Amino acid sequence: MKVTWEEPGWDDLGWERLAAGVGRRRLPVWDCTVGLVAGAGGALLIDAGSSLAEGARLRLEAQVLAGRRVDFLALTHPHFDHVFGAAAFAGAHVLAAGGVGNAFGEVGRAALRADAVRNGLDIRAAAEAADTLVVPREAVRGTRTVGLAEGQEVLLADIGPGHTRGDLVAVVPGDPTVVFCGDLVEESGEPQAGPDAVPSQWPAALDRLLALGGEDALYVPGHGAVVDAAFVRAQRDALATRFGVSRRPVD
Repeated sequence: MKVTWEEPGWDDLGWERLAAGVGRRRLPVWDCTVGLVAGAGGALLIDAGSSLAEGARLRLEAQVLAGRRVDFLALTHPHFDHVFGAAAFAGAHVLAAGGVGNAFGEVGRAALRADAVRNGLDIRAAAEAADTLVVPREAVRGTRTVGLAEGQEVLLADIGPGHTRGDLVAVVPGDPTVVFCGDLVEESGEPQAGPDAVPSQWPAALDRLLALGGEDALYVPGHGAVVDAAFVRAQRDALATRFGVSRRPVD
């Protein structure tokens, strides 16, 4: 017998529904986006929030929306506002881009904790999240599909470097296709290029993003409102100008 799943009301929990079984939540303070893809046989969360407390709230909300515990957690890049809630998802299979290197190791945790405190996270909350930070079980190199139901697969792709040395995106096929971009794309402000950014390769990463998503997809930035391909293309051109990189048109 085929398992069916009845979709709940996303708005009731403060989530924005983007497609059948696909939604996102804009979190307070840093306006960070978390995504959820729910299927009859599995649930994938994209990013985990900025603290253990925030991660715990997201876990409960995702469980209500998906009707099951989160099975997979994809971390788009190793910045505190996207990963510090990861320890709240006990039992989830955690994935990150192959390029993250030792960002989740001892030195990386210390850097994340310092950055979180510098950006206003309570020092105790930052220390707790850093001490319990989950090391991803799987590094995605190239692409990897995650099956959530019969005929329902999400494509994870390591398309960096760009915003960081390891940028993972999630492409959810459908009508419309939804692409979770992490901080490769930002709408609520100028894209941030910190010490772990690779500006010379960022425009090319956005070329790869556009090739994966296509012209008609919804692109979900790491911060801000959902955008279209034209916005991503314009941001790619702006980054190329900003960093003095030759522009390359999308095929």
